[in-house]
Formats: sequence, structure tokens, C-alpha cells
Amino acid sequence: MLQKRDFYIDGAWVAPAKPNDFAVIDPSTEEQCAVISLGDRADTDAAVKAARGAFDSWSQTSKTERQILLQRLLEVYNDRAEEMAQAMSLEMGAPIELSRAQQVGAGSWHLQGFLKAFEGFSFERDFTSSEKTLLEPIGVCALITPWNWPMNQIVLKAAPALATGCTMVLKPSEIAPLSGLLFAEFIDAAGFPKGVFNLVNGDGAGVGSQLSSHPDVDMVSFTGSTRAGIAISKAAADTLKRVSLELGGKGANIIFEDAHPKAAKAGAIRCFRNSGQSCNAPTRMLVHMSRYDEAVEMAADVATHTRVGPASEEGKHIGPVVSEAQFNKIQKLIEVGMSEARLVAGGLGRPDGLNRGYYVKPTVFADVTNDMTIAREEVFGPVLSIIPFESEEEAIAIANDTPYGLTNYVQTEDDEKRRRVARRLRSGMVETNGQGFAQGSPFGGYKQSGNGREGGIFGLEEFLEVKAVSGWAAE
Repeated sequence: MLQKRDFYIDGAWVAPAKPNDFAVIDPSTEEQCAVISLGDRADTDAAVKAARGAFDSWSQTSKTERQILLQRLLEVYNDRAEEMAQAMSLEMGAPIELSRAQQVGAGSWHLQGFLKAFEGFSFERDFTSSEKTLLEPIGVCALITPWNWPMNQIVLKAAPALATGCTMVLKPSEIAPLSGLLFAEFIDAAGFPKGVFNLVNGDGAGVGSQLSSHPDVDMVSFTGSTRAGIAISKAAADTLKRVSLELGGKGANIIFEDAHPKAAKAGAIRCFRNSGQSCNAPTRMLVHMSRYDEAVEMAADVATHTRVGPASEEGKHIGPVVSEAQFNKIQKLIEVGMSEARLVAGGLGRPDGLNRGYYVKPTVFADVTNDMTIAREEVFGPVLSIIPFESEEEAIAIANDTPYGLTNYVQTEDDEKRRRVARRLRSGMVETNGQGFAQGSPFGGYKQSGNGREGGIFGLEEFLEVKAVSGWAAE
């Protein structure tokens, strides 16, 4: 069993101020795989103090110095990619093939994207012939990240904070902390100055709340549930710090009558990926009545033939959900769905042959209406709701009838309709016809899906203050 009790503070691995062991559970087996410590106020204060102490010098380093260190970080990350893949597979149950290709790949892809965006980025912009606008690092940042895509979210926050000259304290999810601890090793190996990056493990009520309300923290960047995002915003309000939030979603996947023949199949596969544990998953499939029966049959077939198994197994399959609490929440929502809609695949309990581990049957509900619980709550598991519609106007109304607004999807061969519908969907992202987003594209949502943008130039600007200076040309 791994012993990972220390925190990374001021360039060194240090023991917690007082013992507070926390068991990390392998969701594939329900067995303890590691022990970490949950931080106390003294640990949080020490990490923030280190970040504050390093800010003046780090914020004044040149763009070139930071580029060199970020490039080294990418090299270390790539050299130790297999370690990272194994860590994420163990801690949160991502099948090892998915972990290597997509979980690890997300981190390196975003780091490459920030390096490209940073290459042409200017911290000084001419406003008039005699006035300059300066973009300056906001200061000490608290980075609070989730368990479902660990490296995706850590890199989306840490890389732009480092590039812009901020210092930081990372609090990764306490139930999937191994990848974050490994990332701290990468930072150390890359040679970043002490105090620039710090890590303290802890839970939301403890270290998370302490960071959110800390008077010496200038910004909180958080990814997680809408409930937690609201709590963080309230905790941060007394010190008027900037809060950037990437929260939940309930994405609508609108399949029009002229969509690709396999659109429903692709949508179901996408919904079940990562065991449904993605905030941008297309969990509401809206299908034109002319294609509805076909889509229901196709999605049910995908669910029935999606293999579920341990994260350590090679090959394409989905693993467990991350924890017992998450498993129980999903089971309760499936039970509610069974009382509301027509179950066409999956259902309650573990898949056949899996008696231990937090495995959920890929589940499909048909004849769903948008007022049902299963259509409104973020399940965060491999559960798909299929909703019929008759007109473009009805589809748009259903898609927008949600408190969330992260990612919606449009499937049609009519380019004019595709663009028209995309403009009317109230979400930060609209993916059309299965075309993925480019490197550096802004990631973020409307409404209760959050208020910031991550990735590329947008992600860099998130960590900067704007300063206007008159009389610049006088010198």
C-alpha cells in the first residue's frame, strides 16, 4: 500500500502539522490502495505563506524563463506518462487504456496548447499612442480540482497560472490524490523555484474552505459540483477574491431527422465514456420523432454491449465509478428513473459477474420528458435519457430548459440549421456533428455550469489583472 502522507510546500516534501490519515480506495476492488493526510489550518497557512513569499520574484521573471520551465515540465510529464496513467487508473478507476490515451493525454495536450498560446502572448498592449494596457499576474491562486479527469483539470489551472507569473496552492480531490502528488513531483523535477507551486491534500470542508476564505489568496479556480461552487463563492465573498468556476452539466445532444445514421450510437458511446463521469457528457439525447425508435434501439444496443470491468484490464471497456458514495447516488437516481420513464437497458445493481467494486450498468431510459428528475439532475454516471421532439423550436426549448449550460451537441447535415441552432443554445460550448474542439479552445459554461474559461489564450487571461497606464510614451 502506498504511503503518501506528505505535502509539497515551499519546494520540499513536509509532514502534516498533525496526523490525519485518510484512506484512498481503489474503486475497482473496494480495497484501500494508499494512505494520505488531510491538511489542517496550519498546513494551509504554510502553503499560502510560501506562495505569497515566492510571488514577488516569480511574477517578475521573464516570459522566456517561464517558457523554458514549462517546456521542461512537459518533457518530465511525457517521460513519466506511464506512472501517471497507472496512478489515475488506480485512484479513480479509469481503464488503463483510457488512462494512457485520454486521461494522461489530456494533460500533455493542454500543456502543449498553453505553450503555443503563450508563444505569441503579450503582457503589454498599446491602447493609444500614449497609453499602455498591462496584463499582470493576479497573485496567489488556490486551485481546487476534481477526481474525474485529474490531469485535465490540474494542467488547465496550473499551467496558465505558472505561465502568467502567479504562485499557487493545489488541493486535488482527496479521493483521487495520487495523480496530483505525482504532478508535484514533476514540478519539482522541472526545477520551478520553491514556493511557486504548493500542494496540500484535504477535503472541501477543511482545506478547500480554508483556501476559499484565506485573506492572502487572490483567486480561486475550482472545478467540481455546482453545489460546491456556490459554497466556494460564498466563502470567497468576504475577501472579494476572484472566483473562476467550471461546474456541472446536463448536455443535450440534438439529433435531427437528417443526422448521420450512426449519430445515436456515437452519442451513447460518448455518454458512457469515463463511466459517465464527465461534466460535458451528452446525457440528454433529443431525437426527432422520425428517428426516435431507431435511436432508442441503437442506444440500448450500445449499453448492452458496453463491457464493464476492472481498471487494470486491457482493452476498450468502462471501469467503475469513483466511490461508494457516487455508486449509491447513481443507483438512487436510476431507481427514480425507473419510476418515471421506460427502462430499455441496464438498471439497478452491478453488471453480471461483478460482485465487488463500484460498477454501474450502462443504462438507457426512453420516453423521458424534460421535467423528470432523470432529465434534470446531473447523474454523473453511465446513464442516458432519450427525449423525443417534433420541431426545431421544440428541440431548442428542451435543450435550454435546464439550470446548466456547459456543452450541447447538434447533429444535422443542414449547415444553415446547424449554425442557427448553435447560436440559440445557451451553453458555453456547442459541438456539432462530432467535430471536436481545437487545442486552446475556451472551455466553460453559462448559468450554473460556471463563469470562467479554461484553455489557450482564454485560460491565460483568466489569471491576469488589467492595468491602464497613461503617459507611457513620455519616456
